[in-house]
Amino acid sequence: MPDPIKMRITLDGDVATVKVLMPHPMETGLRKNPVGEGFVPIHYIHHVVATHNDRPVLDAQWSRSVSKNPFLEFRVRGAKSGDRIAVSWEDTHGESNRLEARVK
Repeated sequence: MPDPIKMRITLDGDVATVKVLMPHPMETGLRKNPVGEGFVPIHYIHHVVATHNDRPVLDAQWSRSVSKNPFLEFRVRGAKSGDRIAVSWEDTHGESNRLEARVK
C-alpha cells in the first residue's frame, strides 16, 4: 500500500491554495540497479486528478521525468469553507492513492 498523500489547503477570499505531497519512488527505469545487473524497473505516477466538490479542476499526465516524492501546488477559484478538495493518482504498476480534505 502506498504511503498516504499529505495535503494542506489555505483559503484567501474565494481562492483556495492546495499544496500536495505524494510519497512515491518515481523510478525512471534509467538508474542502474545497485544490487544486481540491469536497471531499476520503471515505476512512476502517470496520472493525477484533482476535484473541487466532485468537479475536475486538474487532470495531469506525468512522465518519468518527475522527481521522487512529487510536490504539487495549484489554486482553485470559487472555493469556500466546507468545500471538498480531492487529489488522486495512479502509477505505472496500477497502484493508486486518494485523499479528500475540506477547506477550512
